[in-house]
Amino acid sequence: MFTGIVQTTGPITAITPQPHGVTLHIGTSGLPSRPDAGDSVCVSGVCLTVAGSNGRTHAFDVIQETLDKSKLGAFAAGGAVNLELSVTPNQPMGGHFMQGHVDGVGEVTEVRDDEADWRVRVKPPSDLMPYMVSKGSVAIDGVSLTLSDVGDDTIEVALIPTTLEETTLKQLAVGDPVNLEADIFAKTVVATVERMLPRMIAAGAEGGDEALSLDQLRRAGFLPEPES
Repeated sequence: MFTGIVQTTGPITAITPQPHGVTLHIGTSGLPSRPDAGDSVCVSGVCLTVAGSNGRTHAFDVIQETLDKSKLGAFAAGGAVNLELSVTPNQPMGGHFMQGHVDGVGEVTEVRDDEADWRVRVKPPSDLMPYMVSKGSVAIDGVSLTLSDVGDDTIEVALIPTTLEETTLKQLAVGDPVNLEADIFAKTVVATVERMLPRMIAAGAEGGDEALSLDQLRRAGFLPEPES
């Protein structure tokens, strides 16, 4: 579990091909403590396990599934990544609960690089849009952010100076891929509603105890009023 409060950035010093995928070698000297083999580290939004260390860098094995489902497959030596150690019970929750399980890769569609009001607009995969709620949370490349605007197929975040200084997000440009993790609470609510509503509507059609009519849903604001 992570919070999305990036503790440092680290350079990718090498990428070694492996039968299972690749091994990333990342400089981690800026982390507040040294992770041991087997520990979890959030690497630009992806939860990875420490495979080993040479004292200067830490190695992380990345399987093909992770390379295919995140932007890690586009990494190159010399790039930088956001790093966060897994959260402990006595650690302040400055961001939001994150699992380090990337839900999809979005594309940067706009960067407004105004130092007084720096904003980035991203187009997520269409299946993630139901989890994007204005003023809700999203993780972009492992950074906990608040959604300042949600459009039909894009989201926008505003970046404060601290985020620009301490993460890789200042380097984003139009067309860049970004790892996205939707808020776990939004995913839970939406998944629950998607599973329960069809069952309740079906029960209503059959006159069952779990009856729920479309009129009730409209009155509660879940459905639009029918056109006259």
